[in-house]
Formats: sequence, C-alpha cells, structure tokens
Amino acid sequence: MLDNLSGKFNKVLKYLKGEAKITEDNIKTALREIKLSLLEADVNFKVVKQFTAAVKEQALGKEVQESLTPYQHIVKIVRGELENILGKDQKELKTSSRKPAIIMLVGLQGTGKTTTAGKLAHYLKEQGKSCLLCSLDLKRLAAVEQLETISKEVAAGFFKSQSDSLKKIAKELIANAHEYGYDYVIADTAGRLHIDDDLMTELKSVKERLNPTEVIFVGDSLTGQDAVNSAQSFSESIGIDSIILTKLDADARGGAALSIVSVTGKPIKFVGVGEKNSDFQKFHPDRLASQILGMGDVLTLIEKAEAEFDEKEAEVMAKKMLRNEFTLEDFSMQLKQMEKLGSMNDILGMLPNMGLNQNIANVNMDEKRITHMVAIVNSMTPKERNSPKIINGRRRYRISKGCGRPVQEINQLLKNFNEMKKTMKKPFFRKMMKKFDFLSKMG
Repeated sequence: MLDNLSGKFNKVLKYLKGEAKITEDNIKTALREIKLSLLEADVNFKVVKQFTAAVKEQALGKEVQESLTPYQHIVKIVRGELENILGKDQKELKTSSRKPAIIMLVGLQGTGKTTTAGKLAHYLKEQGKSCLLCSLDLKRLAAVEQLETISKEVAAGFFKSQSDSLKKIAKELIANAHEYGYDYVIADTAGRLHIDDDLMTELKSVKERLNPTEVIFVGDSLTGQDAVNSAQSFSESIGIDSIILTKLDADARGGAALSIVSVTGKPIKFVGVGEKNSDFQKFHPDRLASQILGMGDVLTLIEKAEAEFDEKEAEVMAKKMLRNEFTLEDFSMQLKQMEKLGSMNDILGMLPNMGLNQNIANVNMDEKRITHMVAIVNSMTPKERNSPKIINGRRRYRISKGCGRPVQEINQLLKNFNEMKKTMKKPFFRKMMKKFDFLSKMG
C-alpha cells in the first residue's frame, strides 16, 4: 500500500540530507517534487496546494532546533501535515445512550458496502458487542441473501422482513433489535452505479425512518478522486458522519485516503485491508503518515500479534528455547502463528524502512512457503519431530512423498532448524530469553 508515494517522498526528502540549512531555493525544489508526487498519487489538487503551502510556511518560518538536522526538521513538518490532512486523531464509533446504536451504511454500488457490514459486525463482536444485520437494498438481485450468508459467517444476528416497504422494514427492524437487546444494528442500504435523485430520495427516507446514530459512507480506495467526489455528494445530499475506505491494501496511489477527510470534513474511522472478515482495522492517521515516510507501522504489528498470539503459549515456548528443548513440533506451531499475522509482505511493510528497501522490495515473497514448511513437519513421525537427527535419506524421501514437496526443501528446512538450535545455545540469545522469562513473571 502506498509504496509508490512512499518511495517518492523519501527520494525528495533525502535530497535535503546533504543540505547544511533550509533555504528558499532548496525548499522550493523539494516542495515541487512533493507536489508532483501527491498529484501522481491522485490527491485532490486543492489538498495538495494547502499541504505544500503549510509545509513551506512552517519550514521557512521556524528556526531549526539544534538537535535536528534540516532533513529531520522537514520530515517532522511533513509528517505533521500528513496527519492533518488524514484527520489528525483516530475517531471511535458514535455511541447511543439507549440500545441499540444504529449504523447506516451508504455508498455507490460495488464499493463493498455489504461485505463491510459483515466486517464491521465481526469487529464489534471482537469488542464484545452484539450486532443485528439487515439489508435495506430491495433493488439489487440477491442483496438480502448475500448479507444473510455473511451474517452467518461472522455469527451475527440477521433480520429479514417479508415486506417490500422500506418504511415497514425499518419499523420492524428497530422493534426486533429492541426485543432481543442488540447493542448495534448495521443497516446495509441500496447503491447505484452513479449518483441520482432516486437514490438520494430513497436514502433520505431510510435515514428518516431509522434515525441512525451514525451514517457511514463506504468508499472504494481504488477509485481515487471518484470516491472523494461521491463522499462529498453523499455528505451534501443526505449527511454522513464518517467514512470507511475499502481495498486500501490494493491502493498503490492513496489519493482517496489523502483527500477525502479534507474535502468532506468527515473522519475515516475504519479501513478494509483484505478479503477476510478479520481484514478490517481502525484507521490511525499518524500510523499511515509514518508508513508514507518509511517509518513503518510497528504499533499495528504489535496489536495484531497481541490479538493472535496466546501469552501462556509464548511463555511456555520461551522456556523451551531457554532449556534448548525446542522441537520441530514447536517450530511448526510458531510457523502457524506467523501465518495468522498475514502475508510476509504485509509484515515487512509494517517494519521501519523495510517497505522502501529496494533489496527487499524486489524479492518475490512466496506466501505459500510457510504452508509448505508446516506440511513437511506434518509428514514426519512424532519421533522424527523430536529427534530430527534420525532423518536419513530414506526418511527424507518418504516425507517428500507424504507432503508433495521436493527433498531439497526438506533439506533446507532441517538446515534452518539446526541453525536456529545453534543460535539458541549462544550466550546473547540465552540472556535475551532469561530477560523475557523475568519480565513475563513480573507482568
């Protein structure tokens, strides 16, 4: 995500690394390149103009702190202004003093409203909240059935009416939510391929009947300025409170994310970053700004790890490493845990400067590699997993047949495992693991 923009931003900012001080000339050159980079990223031209003007004013209007180089000073300013145009602070969903809180999703057809309804329900369920989903799209073929299927996947409630009157469905929906005590109602509404009067009239009617706690516009990041223009139209016609951007993982340019808040004045609250129901995250402006500048997103990586990893299991594994009792079975379990964090490219992209490192960026990470390694270990007998030294040529051939991977891969896995075991015996590693064991007891 945003690799092109990140690369260009860093190229421009590195130009200032060789400068002894900030001058009118060098800042003018840098800002011209930044301006072109943002326009190529499909950022709204008014936003670009405001951004570059603000950076220039701050860069030339302030004395550089003695502790900062001109380069560091500009990076600090640019990061701050990126956060400003992205919305500055992370915003939470609105809450209601009475149950249920009603969320109404709006947007054009094809932006992912229905799948987003399921992802939002999954997210709220993870927060311990109960959700009732309902489709108010009576025009699109199988819209109700699609959302019903998604609701089963995320184990959320689903309301289906036999009526073809939006007024009556809305009334029945609210009554049902009150009866069963749901925390949230998520209403998926109709969309069109383009904005028209009929759509807006229908949505105004639905909004009037539901009296939602929050109206959220769902926009497709890949459509760039079209998403920004649509959000502005929906905001002006029916009124929206916040934004969810879908397909942000596939958006190489980032124009929608970098424009939509400034243009609409509404915050981005969540982003869709994949196809799975769990590929849905809170939007943090400061973290995205850091990613654009090559500083990574370590906080999100830590949060993912905390959500997926079992603390007790991690402690047991650490003690095994300390006692040098780490087996291939343990190795396989660790690989499975890594898979839960997402693809290796995603993980590397969250580490500082890793996404911008050309040697790493040009490597084609085989996302099936971990799956293959787990399959190899699963094809071994319990005795082989605990004592890999007994795995001779005949056994390797049998394992290869069992998992469908070449013998070379089995040789490589065993070599890597042996190297890992050697590392675990080294003083620096044992010292680190003892520190971990001490800290876990303190926690």
